Amino acid sequence: MTGNDALHEKQKKLKEYLSELGSVAVAFSSGVDSTFLLRTAHEVLGDKVIAITARSCSFPGRELKEAEEFCKSEGIRHIIIESEELAIEGFRQNPKNRCYLCKKELFTKMKETAAKNGIKYVAEGSNLDDDGDYRPGLQAVAELSIKSPLRHAGLTKDDIRTLSKEMGLDTWNKPSFACLASRFVYGETITEEKLGMVDKAEQLLLDLGFHQVRVRIHGDIARIEVLPEEFGKLTEDKVRNEVGMKFKSLGFGYVTMDLEGYRTGSMNESFFNKT
Repeated sequence: MTGNDALHEKQKKLKEYLSELGSVAVAFSSGVDSTFLLRTAHEVLGDKVIAITARSCSFPGRELKEAEEFCKSEGIRHIIIESEELAIEGFRQNPKNRCYLCKKELFTKMKETAAKNGIKYVAEGSNLDDDGDYRPGLQAVAELSIKSPLRHAGLTKDDIRTLSKEMGLDTWNKPSFACLASRFVYGETITEEKLGMVDKAEQLLLDLGFHQVRVRIHGDIARIEVLPEEFGKLTEDKVRNEVGMKFKSLGFGYVTMDLEGYRTGSMNESFFNKT
């Protein structure tokens, strides 16, 4: 079996699994994984699929807009719920299980919304690669019996991007995104103000043409992660001066560049190094 054959076997397994579910509400963030999952589920189940997106201060407005536009263009029923993480007990203190606290509250609301709309299951878009990082949110997924079709089918991030391109999805090469709360070092208090600072800082970098970015926040220090091949652009005098000036106008005292570049889960590195 060729690599392409193996990939399409996974795709077939995904469709068969979704068909067995019968009806599903997809937790939709407009990212690479959830967009692929939603399109596939809609192809298999038609109007027995709905998309649910949670609006909150940790979810950028640009992502919500993209979610709305995609569902409208695809003719998929889209429900937006309110999920304010900062109201969850303990969340603001940013403990190491922050993602668990958030996902438990979020998926509980999604299950309630799905049930009210006659939908039997809720599905989320984690893929096989997510098993390799510290992801306490997956504990909530298991506890609440949320379905993970992409992991069930053995699909990796690269698989999903390849299949998304075949399907004509614009998200096939969309940069990876994660909740803005993931930009905070564990133990640092999360506030709406600081979430807004990170959101605006990352939007600035995207507007300047950087492709994959993270702005990690350490007190009043901004630690910028970009792809190593874009280091040169960030250190150009014009760009460097603009970024430094605008970041400070947002409230950052110091602006730094991470020499290791963009990588997922970099906030987990210090956690695992200490344990």
